[in-house]
Amino acid sequence: MDDGLGCRMGRVEQMIRYAYWDTGSKGIVVGLSGGIDSAVAAAFCCRAVGPANVLGISLPTSVSNPDDLQDAAELSRQLGMQHEVIGIDPILAGFRSMPGFVETPYLLGNLMARTRMAVLYYYANRDGRLVCGTSNRSEYMLGYCTKHGDNAADLQPLLHLFKTEVYIVAKELGIPEPIINKVPSAGLWGGQSDELEIGLPYTEIDASLKALEEQEWQARTPAEEKVLSLVKKSIHKRQPAPNLLGIL
Repeated sequence: MDDGLGCRMGRVEQMIRYAYWDTGSKGIVVGLSGGIDSAVAAAFCCRAVGPANVLGISLPTSVSNPDDLQDAAELSRQLGMQHEVIGIDPILAGFRSMPGFVETPYLLGNLMARTRMAVLYYYANRDGRLVCGTSNRSEYMLGYCTKHGDNAADLQPLLHLFKTEVYIVAKELGIPEPIINKVPSAGLWGGQSDELEIGLPYTEIDASLKALEEQEWQARTPAEEKVLSLVKKSIHKRQPAPNLLGIL
Protein backbone atom coordinates (compact mmCIF):
# COMPACT_ATOMS: atom_id res chain seq x y z
CA MET A 1 0.00 0.00 0.00
CA ASP A 2 1.36 3.44 -0.92
CA ASP A 3 2.09 6.02 1.79
CA GLY A 4 -0.63 8.33 0.49
CA LEU A 5 -3.34 5.74 0.96
CA GLY A 6 -1.96 4.83 4.37
CA CYS A 7 -2.09 8.48 5.42
CA ARG A 8 -5.69 8.71 4.26
CA MET A 9 -6.57 5.65 6.35
CA GLY A 10 -5.36 7.45 9.45
CA ARG A 11 -7.34 10.53 8.52
CA VAL A 12 -10.48 8.39 8.11
CA GLU A 13 -10.21 7.22 11.72
CA GLN A 14 -9.64 10.80 12.87
CA MET A 15 -12.72 11.94 10.95
CA ILE A 16 -14.86 9.23 12.54
CA ARG A 17 -13.60 10.05 16.05
CA TYR A 18 -14.22 13.76 15.52
CA ALA A 19 -17.81 13.17 14.34
CA TYR A 20 -18.36 10.80 17.27
CA TRP A 21 -17.06 13.22 19.90
CA ASP A 22 -18.43 16.39 18.30
CA THR A 23 -22.00 15.09 18.25
CA GLY A 24 -21.82 13.54 21.71
CA SER A 25 -23.08 10.27 20.27
CA LYS A 26 -23.11 7.03 22.23
CA GLY A 27 -22.10 4.76 19.37
CA ILE A 28 -22.19 4.02 15.65
CA VAL A 29 -24.56 1.86 13.60
CA VAL A 30 -23.45 0.35 10.30
CA GLY A 31 -25.47 -1.83 7.94
CA LEU A 32 -23.54 -5.06 7.34
CA SER A 33 -24.40 -6.58 3.97
CA GLY A 34 -21.63 -9.15 3.99
CA GLY A 35 -19.86 -7.20 1.24
CA ILE A 36 -16.50 -5.48 1.17
CA ASP A 37 -17.65 -1.86 1.50
CA SER A 38 -19.63 -2.33 4.69
CA ALA A 39 -16.88 -4.57 6.08
CA VAL A 40 -14.22 -1.89 5.57
CA ALA A 41 -16.51 0.83 6.96
CA ALA A 42 -17.20 -1.27 10.07
CA ALA A 43 -13.50 -1.97 10.57
CA PHE A 44 -12.69 1.74 10.37
CA CYS A 45 -15.37 2.49 12.97
CA CYS A 46 -14.10 -0.21 15.34
CA ARG A 47 -10.56 1.10 15.06
CA ALA A 48 -11.71 4.69 15.58
CA VAL A 49 -14.05 4.40 18.57
CA GLY A 50 -13.66 0.81 19.77
CA PRO A 51 -15.74 -2.25 18.81
CA ALA A 52 -17.87 -2.01 21.96
CA ASN A 53 -19.32 1.22 20.54
CA VAL A 54 -20.18 -0.17 17.09
CA LEU A 55 -23.37 -2.04 16.21
CA GLY A 56 -23.58 -3.92 12.93
CA ILE A 57 -27.05 -4.70 11.62
CA SER A 58 -27.74 -7.09 8.75
CA LEU A 59 -31.07 -6.54 7.01
CA PRO A 60 -31.77 -9.55 4.77
CA THR A 61 -34.75 -10.41 2.62
CA SER A 62 -35.91 -13.70 1.14
CA VAL A 63 -33.57 -13.16 -1.84
CA SER A 64 -30.48 -12.50 0.28
CA ASN A 65 -27.60 -14.95 0.05
CA PRO A 66 -27.23 -16.88 3.37
CA ASP A 67 -23.44 -16.79 2.90
CA ASP A 68 -23.55 -13.00 3.23
CA LEU A 69 -25.12 -13.30 6.69
CA GLN A 70 -22.48 -15.80 7.75
CA ASP A 71 -19.72 -13.52 6.47
CA ALA A 72 -21.20 -10.54 8.33
CA ALA A 73 -21.41 -12.58 11.53
CA GLU A 74 -17.82 -13.78 11.19
CA LEU A 75 -16.59 -10.25 10.48
CA SER A 76 -18.39 -8.97 13.59
CA ARG A 77 -16.86 -11.74 15.68
CA GLN A 78 -13.41 -10.95 14.33
CA LEU A 79 -13.78 -7.22 14.97
CA GLY A 80 -15.40 -7.75 18.37
CA MET A 81 -18.49 -5.69 17.54
CA GLN A 82 -22.15 -6.41 18.27
CA HIS A 83 -24.16 -7.90 15.40
CA GLU A 84 -27.91 -8.08 14.93
CA VAL A 85 -29.96 -9.63 12.11
CA ILE A 86 -33.31 -8.01 11.28
CA GLY A 87 -35.24 -9.35 8.31
CA ILE A 88 -37.14 -6.68 6.39
CA ASP A 89 -39.60 -8.92 4.51
CA PRO A 90 -42.47 -8.07 6.94
CA ILE A 91 -41.87 -4.36 6.32
CA LEU A 92 -41.86 -4.88 2.55
CA ALA A 93 -45.10 -6.85 2.89
CA GLY A 94 -46.66 -3.75 4.42
CA PHE A 95 -45.60 -1.68 1.41
CA ARG A 96 -47.06 -4.30 -0.93
CA SER A 97 -50.49 -3.66 0.64
CA MET A 98 -50.48 -0.04 -0.58
CA PRO A 99 -53.03 0.83 -3.27
CA GLY A 100 -51.45 0.85 -6.71
CA PHE A 101 -48.30 -0.97 -5.58
CA VAL A 102 -46.25 -2.06 -8.60
CA GLU A 103 -43.30 -4.40 -8.19
CA THR A 104 -40.33 -4.27 -10.55
CA PRO A 105 -36.65 -5.01 -9.74
CA TYR A 106 -35.91 -1.26 -9.93
CA LEU A 107 -38.79 -0.15 -7.70
CA LEU A 108 -38.33 -2.95 -5.18
CA GLY A 109 -34.56 -2.47 -5.07
CA ASN A 110 -34.91 1.21 -4.21
CA LEU A 111 -37.60 0.38 -1.66
CA MET A 112 -35.30 -2.17 -0.01
CA ALA A 113 -32.45 0.34 0.18
CA ARG A 114 -34.65 3.02 1.75
CA THR A 115 -36.25 0.53 4.14
CA ARG A 116 -32.85 -0.62 5.33
CA MET A 117 -31.72 2.94 5.95
CA ALA A 118 -34.95 3.71 7.84
CA VAL A 119 -34.28 0.73 10.13
CA LEU A 120 -30.67 1.79 10.70
CA TYR A 121 -31.81 5.29 11.63
CA TYR A 122 -34.44 3.90 13.98
CA TYR A 123 -31.78 2.11 16.01
CA ALA A 124 -29.46 5.09 15.76
CA ASN A 125 -32.20 7.36 17.13
CA ARG A 126 -33.13 4.87 19.84
CA ASP A 127 -29.57 4.53 21.12
CA GLY A 128 -28.13 7.97 20.36
CA ARG A 129 -25.80 6.63 17.68
CA LEU A 130 -24.53 7.85 14.31
CA VAL A 131 -25.26 5.97 11.09
CA CYS A 132 -22.11 5.10 9.16
CA GLY A 133 -22.43 5.08 5.37
CA THR A 134 -20.74 2.54 3.11
CA SER A 135 -20.65 4.31 -0.27
CA ASN A 136 -17.34 4.34 -2.16
CA ARG A 137 -16.19 7.03 -4.58
CA SER A 138 -16.73 4.95 -7.73
CA GLU A 139 -20.38 4.15 -7.03
CA TYR A 140 -21.06 7.64 -5.69
CA MET A 141 -19.75 9.28 -8.88
CA LEU A 142 -21.72 6.90 -11.11
CA GLY A 143 -24.88 7.35 -9.04
CA TYR A 144 -24.92 3.62 -8.33
CA CYS A 145 -26.79 4.17 -5.09
CA THR A 146 -30.29 5.01 -3.89
CA LYS A 147 -31.06 8.57 -2.89
CA HIS A 148 -32.13 8.62 0.78
CA GLY A 149 -31.23 4.93 0.83
CA ASP A 150 -27.71 3.55 0.91
CA ASN A 151 -26.24 7.00 0.20
CA ALA A 152 -27.81 8.46 3.36
CA ALA A 153 -25.58 8.60 6.44
CA ASP A 154 -24.17 10.75 9.23
CA LEU A 155 -20.60 9.99 8.18
CA GLN A 156 -19.05 8.49 5.03
CA PRO A 157 -15.60 6.94 5.64
CA LEU A 158 -15.21 5.47 2.13
CA LEU A 159 -16.44 8.30 -0.08
CA HIS A 160 -12.89 9.32 -1.03
CA LEU A 161 -11.86 5.76 -1.99
CA PHE A 162 -12.29 4.27 -5.45
CA LYS A 163 -13.63 0.71 -5.39
CA THR A 164 -10.23 -0.70 -6.37
CA GLU A 165 -8.71 1.18 -3.43
CA VAL A 166 -11.31 -0.31 -1.08
CA TYR A 167 -9.86 -3.74 -1.89
CA ILE A 168 -6.36 -2.56 -1.02
CA VAL A 169 -7.56 -1.10 2.28
CA ALA A 170 -9.56 -4.25 3.05
CA LYS A 171 -6.41 -6.36 2.88
CA GLU A 172 -4.55 -3.89 5.08
CA LEU A 173 -7.36 -4.04 7.65
CA GLY A 174 -7.44 -7.84 7.64
CA ILE A 175 -10.94 -8.23 6.25
CA PRO A 176 -11.71 -11.98 5.84
CA GLU A 177 -10.82 -13.42 2.43
CA PRO A 178 -14.36 -14.71 1.67
CA ILE A 179 -15.60 -11.11 1.79
CA ILE A 180 -12.74 -9.77 -0.31
CA ASN A 181 -13.08 -12.49 -2.94
CA LYS A 182 -16.85 -12.48 -3.47
CA VAL A 183 -18.51 -10.93 -6.52
CA PRO A 184 -19.70 -7.39 -5.64
CA SER A 185 -23.49 -7.38 -5.37
CA ALA A 186 -26.16 -5.19 -3.80
CA GLY A 187 -28.14 -8.39 -3.14
CA LEU A 188 -31.37 -6.91 -4.51
CA TRP A 189 -32.27 -10.05 -6.44
CA GLY A 190 -30.83 -13.52 -6.98
CA GLY A 191 -27.64 -13.54 -9.06
CA GLN A 192 -27.40 -9.74 -9.15
CA SER A 193 -23.89 -8.43 -9.90
CA ASP A 194 -22.83 -4.79 -9.59
CA GLU A 195 -20.40 -4.94 -12.52
CA LEU A 196 -22.90 -6.66 -14.81
CA GLU A 197 -25.58 -4.14 -13.90
CA ILE A 198 -23.27 -1.17 -14.48
CA GLY A 199 -21.84 -2.74 -17.63
CA LEU A 200 -18.14 -2.33 -16.79
CA PRO A 201 -15.67 -3.93 -14.36
CA TYR A 202 -14.53 -1.72 -11.50
CA THR A 203 -10.98 -1.63 -12.85
CA GLU A 204 -12.26 0.08 -16.01
CA ILE A 205 -14.65 2.30 -14.08
CA ASP A 206 -11.91 3.59 -11.80
CA ALA A 207 -9.41 4.02 -14.63
CA SER A 208 -12.03 5.98 -16.58
CA LEU A 209 -12.96 8.19 -13.63
CA LYS A 210 -9.31 9.04 -12.98
CA ALA A 211 -8.69 9.76 -16.67
CA LEU A 212 -11.79 11.94 -16.92
CA GLU A 213 -10.73 14.00 -13.91
CA GLU A 214 -7.30 14.55 -15.50
CA GLN A 215 -8.86 15.38 -18.88
CA GLU A 216 -11.29 17.96 -17.47
CA TRP A 217 -14.16 15.51 -18.04
CA GLN A 218 -13.53 15.04 -21.76
CA ALA A 219 -14.00 11.38 -22.75
CA ARG A 220 -11.51 9.76 -25.15
CA THR A 221 -12.51 6.09 -25.07
CA PRO A 222 -15.83 4.16 -25.20
CA ALA A 223 -15.45 3.23 -21.53
CA GLU A 224 -14.90 6.85 -20.59
CA GLU A 225 -17.95 7.85 -22.66
CA LYS A 226 -20.11 5.37 -20.75
CA VAL A 227 -18.76 6.43 -17.37
CA LEU A 228 -19.16 10.12 -18.20
CA SER A 229 -22.76 9.51 -19.24
CA LEU A 230 -23.51 7.86 -15.88
CA VAL A 231 -21.76 10.67 -13.99
CA LYS A 232 -23.84 13.32 -15.78
CA LYS A 233 -27.09 11.38 -15.39
CA SER A 234 -26.63 11.09 -11.62
CA ILE A 235 -25.63 14.67 -10.78
CA HIS A 236 -28.89 15.13 -8.86
CA LYS A 237 -27.81 12.44 -6.39
CA ARG A 238 -24.73 14.46 -5.40
CA GLN A 239 -26.42 17.84 -5.06
CA PRO A 240 -28.92 19.24 -2.56
CA ALA A 241 -32.54 19.46 -3.64
CA PRO A 242 -33.26 22.60 -5.72
CA ASN A 243 -34.37 25.43 -3.44
CA LEU A 244 -34.56 29.22 -3.17
CA LEU A 245 -32.92 29.51 0.25
CA GLY A 246 -30.85 32.69 0.33
CA ILE A 247 -32.48 34.00 -2.87
CA LEU A 248 -36.01 34.94 -1.76
